[in-house]
Amino acid sequence: MTRAFASLFAAVALLAAGHAQAQGVDTREIMGFGPQFRGGANPIPKATVYFNGNYAPGTIVVNTAERRLYLVLPNGQALRYGIGVGRDGFRWGGVHKITAKKEWPSWTPPAEMLARRHDIPRHMAGGIDNPLGARALYLGSTLYRIHGSNEPETIGQAVSSGCFRMTNDDVTDLYNRVSVGATVVVLN
Repeated sequence: MTRAFASLFAAVALLAAGHAQAQGVDTREIMGFGPQFRGGANPIPKATVYFNGNYAPGTIVVNTAERRLYLVLPNGQALRYGIGVGRDGFRWGGVHKITAKKEWPSWTPPAEMLARRHDIPRHMAGGIDNPLGARALYLGSTLYRIHGSNEPETIGQAVSSGCFRMTNDDVTDLYNRVSVGATVVVLN
């Protein structure tokens, strides 16, 4: 009887493993990093810090070298968030405005990404499995966004195709604090 139970348990485990493998696309591969990253809490928690810069309150300053995003506050302070940035060859700089904000955004890879990666879907509906995460802030006329990520272990890493990723908690916090039209300064 024990042997029969063990055989039944093994069969169910194999079926479950096959079902798990058939669940769709691993979005970690889509956005430029692989399964070597595993779960965990935000490695770079949000903090209020002193900020020495000549930016108006409400400005977002992205420092790609530090892998930090600052939301400028009054009185020489800022909220500092950890971010994931573009990997080598995908970093950029400039000044833009937030032109749109979306909750649980859908994702359509740009033509440049599709040319590099033929194995990715042409469109993904918004939701927990979407690589843009819980919120997205769209940057001017660029292809880039500040967006959430379901892999917090990538925060502080250079892994994206040019977007800035944050934990879903942090991007939701930022999303609730800024408006369309806010200035975003990307220092590279």
